[in-house]
Amino acid sequence: MTTLPTNPPAGGDLLIETRDITKRYGENQVLNGISLGVRKSEVICIIGPSGSGKSTLLRSLAFLEQYDSGDVLIEGRLLGYVDQDSGRRKATSAEIKDVRRHVGMVFQHFNLWPHMTALGNVAEALIRVKKLPRSQAHEKARAMLAKVGLADKADSYPIRLSGGQQQRVAIARALAMEPHIMLFDEPTSALDPELVGEVLQVMKDLARDGMTMVVVTHEMGFAAQVADRVLFIDQGKIAASGPPAELFRHVQHERLKQFLQNYLDRNAFWEQ
Repeated sequence: MTTLPTNPPAGGDLLIETRDITKRYGENQVLNGISLGVRKSEVICIIGPSGSGKSTLLRSLAFLEQYDSGDVLIEGRLLGYVDQDSGRRKATSAEIKDVRRHVGMVFQHFNLWPHMTALGNVAEALIRVKKLPRSQAHEKARAMLAKVGLADKADSYPIRLSGGQQQRVAIARALAMEPHIMLFDEPTSALDPELVGEVLQVMKDLARDGMTMVVVTHEMGFAAQVADRVLFIDQGKIAASGPPAELFRHVQHERLKQFLQNYLDRNAFWEQ
């Protein structure tokens, strides 16, 4: 069995830490004691079969799913709960927003406002949340659209954009809020195959620029090329973890081996 560490190598600041977190839906134990750490500028890819708990884990890192026990810390601050002398209580909405204010998230579906242009979609939170003047928000939104290769689409409505372009607008919207951490929940799963590459390229560029990222993905080539560590989740646990070169080239964990056999040639995606 692969017994590689789920915590990062020594050095660097931990931006995310989970300690023995659990989550249950009725009788179904979705997360079963997951502990991990993510340091600044690390890229962590989470892989595993459908229903293994990948997306639930990611959403727990932003408290979009309420974990049942354990701790999630964002930059050293407990997320979702407040410990006090009388015991632990659920945090208020304002307390949760304060702790995760430096966390950006990109979902499978783009969740763009159809009545707003690409520029409006990116600028809206800057105006409403950051309280920037409209002119300043638009200037920043244009810069973020340029960063994801969409400078020429600022005035286009979502219906006029391809799925890949819409997802890049969603990434620009998250980046505009100046996150320290980006969480991606299968960001290419809703895209036609020919559009996947343009979104992955933006994510590769972010990784190269030092953005801390946790990515739930079925794109094994991306994980192999970009991740510092890959976590294989199975039945709500981290069944195997480590650098992709170790995990993919020298597969020891039997369940991971079975999972990877769904991809006809492991070396092919490694060398893409």
